[in-house]
Amino acid sequence: MTALLLVAHGSRRAASNDEIRALTDKLREQAGARFDDVRCAFLELAEPSIPDGIEQCIQAGATDIRVLPYFLSAGRHVAEDIPEEVSGKRAEHPGVRIEVVSYLGLAESMPALLLSMAS
Repeated sequence: MTALLLVAHGSRRAASNDEIRALTDKLREQAGARFDDVRCAFLELAEPSIPDGIEQCIQAGATDIRVLPYFLSAGRHVAEDIPEEVSGKRAEHPGVRIEVVSYLGLAESMPALLLSMAS
């Protein structure tokens, strides 16, 4: 079973975290056969944490988890913090493939999306 874990920063503002949860619901609806499970997790300030989100995927039966950082640039969180959080879960579950995929800002469609939003 393949799972997608969307990872956002997290906010003290509950409405911001709810936006991520709503986006996750939309991703789940549109995932089709690509992902059996779609969830979200937060680096800080909101729940679930990244390790808890990964664990939830595993408990639901995931054997392949794609961690997608919902960040626009490769700052410290993308380059260090998220991989560090993921590595601990990899060590706990060596039979589960847990891969951090490219962050949002690297998407090839980003320039076209930004231009369409500005038009």
